[in-house]
Amino acid sequence: MTRSIYDDETLEALRDQVRRFVEAEVVPHVEAWEAAGAVPREVLRKMGELGFLGIRYPERFGGSNLSTLATVAFVEELSRSTCAGFNVTVLVHTDMASPHLANFGSPEQLERWLPDVIAGKTITAVAVTEPGGGSDVAALRTKAEKRGNGWRLNGSKTFITNGALGDLYFVAARTDPDEKPSRGISMFIVEKGTPGFTVARKLDKMGWRASDTAELSFQDVDLPADALLGEAGRGFYAIMKNFQNERIVLGAMAVGESQKALDITLDYVRQRQAFGGPLWDKQAVRQKLAGLQAEVAAARQLVWHAAWLDSQGQDAVKEVSMVKALCGELVNRVMYACQQFHGGYGYMREYPIERMVRDARIQSIGGGATEVMLEEVAKRM
Repeated sequence: MTRSIYDDETLEALRDQVRRFVEAEVVPHVEAWEAAGAVPREVLRKMGELGFLGIRYPERFGGSNLSTLATVAFVEELSRSTCAGFNVTVLVHTDMASPHLANFGSPEQLERWLPDVIAGKTITAVAVTEPGGGSDVAALRTKAEKRGNGWRLNGSKTFITNGALGDLYFVAARTDPDEKPSRGISMFIVEKGTPGFTVARKLDKMGWRASDTAELSFQDVDLPADALLGEAGRGFYAIMKNFQNERIVLGAMAVGESQKALDITLDYVRQRQAFGGPLWDKQAVRQKLAGLQAEVAAARQLVWHAAWLDSQGQDAVKEVSMVKALCGELVNRVMYACQQFHGGYGYMREYPIERMVRDARIQSIGGGATEVMLEEVAKRM
């Protein structure tokens, strides 16, 4: 009999370890991190010590050299925290920013940075989005001009997760204004503390409040030649490549959060007494939750299928775009229904579902808006 890809002993061991970490080291502190607007660096360092921050990176740098499937298992368990701000702080570091270094870094760059990234000693962020830019990556205006053997960087970025927390930033800039957009963008490594680079301000958000989100400013930032990450003019393709991984991760996060919300709500409606019995005795409640459970299970299968395709090196742009569009919308519908069944208590900050509702809203926007994702699917139909 063929074994399910979910039953692999390595994945199950990873799930168990992450679940225990989340219950012991995250859940008790969520409210404090929400109030502070950031996750303590010590938490990320502890995750590094446990091997959580280098799941797919080479063992010689401290990673585990596992597949995309392991990442999905990790994300699903991380999402049991009920705090998407914590989730995204970690996942930007592991799966949205540092892959730029791991995939395109020179041997010297990898030796210098990747071990500390995997250990949680160096926190990463990726700076692509600009004011007025949104999902249109090719329209970015930040520019890097040749200056002797190096580069001079000027521009601004916004909505940057880990923007204030980060130590190492992977910044997209236009290096050839005469070239068409997809060929005139390059990626650069910028360290915190580089003269001319500042965190302009931290942004106040509706949700994901435990993650720091910032605007970044680059004013005459002089960078050495070896700050270039990958080939000049190939940054757009690097961004598009990493979007595939980012969108699988966001889909897995949405599925994990949806499942946790359903679990919480199921417990609540079985205990909550109304009109002579528990809410669970009402057919409308049972059927609504059952229907949502079916949708979450189906979405999970799509996420795992896309992850499997990615792990096999197959083209999965259509499937990944479907994952991002489907899961980003589904998590919002799940949260709406779960809050509804909590009644007035679902509107109170002391109940996790209130936070989860706010956190879910960005899922249909960030990492590629639903409308953009559906256009990617349509192109491939």
